[in-house]
Amino acid sequence: MRRRLVSAILLLGIGLIAAPAVFQMFSRAPKGGEMINEFRPFMEASKVEQFQDYMAQIDSAHSETSEKLPAFASDNAGMDGETFDTEFPSTAAFNDQWPAIFKDMNDGMLVTMEEMVDNFAAVDALPPFPLFPFFFVAPGIMISLLAWSALQADKKGTSTRSRLKLLALLGIGLIAAPAIFQMFGRAPKGAEMINEFRSLMTEEKLARVQGYFLVLGAAEGELRNSVEPALGLSGSQLGSDFPALAGFHLDWGKISGDMAPMIGAMADNIDNYEAVDALPPFTLFPWFFVIPGVMVAALALAASARGPGLSGKEAFAAALPPPADATGAFFAGLKAKAEGNRASRAQSTEDVPPRQESETR
Repeated sequence: MRRRLVSAILLLGIGLIAAPAVFQMFSRAPKGGEMINEFRPFMEASKVEQFQDYMAQIDSAHSETSEKLPAFASDNAGMDGETFDTEFPSTAAFNDQWPAIFKDMNDGMLVTMEEMVDNFAAVDALPPFPLFPFFFVAPGIMISLLAWSALQADKKGTSTRSRLKLLALLGIGLIAAPAIFQMFGRAPKGAEMINEFRSLMTEEKLARVQGYFLVLGAAEGELRNSVEPALGLSGSQLGSDFPALAGFHLDWGKISGDMAPMIGAMADNIDNYEAVDALPPFTLFPWFFVIPGVMVAALALAASARGPGLSGKEAFAAALPPPADATGAFFAGLKAKAEGNRASRAQSTEDVPPRQESETR
């Protein structure tokens, strides 16, 4: 029975060693670490708020280009709306597409990022992703070696109590690891972030977002180089009558320079995201330590409680009298019996009569 318990511990150790290979963690976990590193500069509350301010600034400029600017063109250049759109197609495309762009980028992407800032911080506070496989392999190797050593010691009839104590401690260490790294609080937040980012981290989505910047860039250039000169809008008049548009011109370089790297980082990490998404759900990770830890500790304690050794021959030998005492008692009995026999023969000789002795001769 004892050997079965220790054999079960050995199998658990081998299972821990095999788990990273089964879940392809050696290739997937480092990709997760790379994604976290590249998202870090953008997943801060202040940075996401700055991006949202950019969206609000462009939205204000859009209100002027879609409403005030066509009216100004009609009043000052006799240009109706249809002519305006024909003469300035990039501006017309911006006016037409911006509501959908704003909804997709601000209400979709940036709001999701804002809601996931704390979740990202929780995941970022976990140990580095590339180390995750070794959190299974290292204790698995130690558990397997100790269990194997205990089984070999049993064959030799030596004590396994110290090995079983170490196995119990390793099991307790596995149980404690998720609490030490706060995995019960952080891992579910990671799972939520992965789920929320699933709609963002696709080639189709990010290609569409990259296309938005082409629309915005073309409109800003056309407004500055063609629309405003054609309508006779000078710098001072533009700032007075169209302040949001003037601000859009002033800040477009910074807006595109700040947001393009964020979109680029997301596009570059689609494969990394998919690798992380293919791992078991983050909510299960604490239990991947706790469950085998409980089993190892319980089996080791159960095996230890059955006595000092593993083998049945040790229990049988313990039930026998000590060899020295058994040998002494045996020879003492033989000696007493021999002395009794000698005394009996001597007594028989003394009791024989002389005549009988002569006749006998």
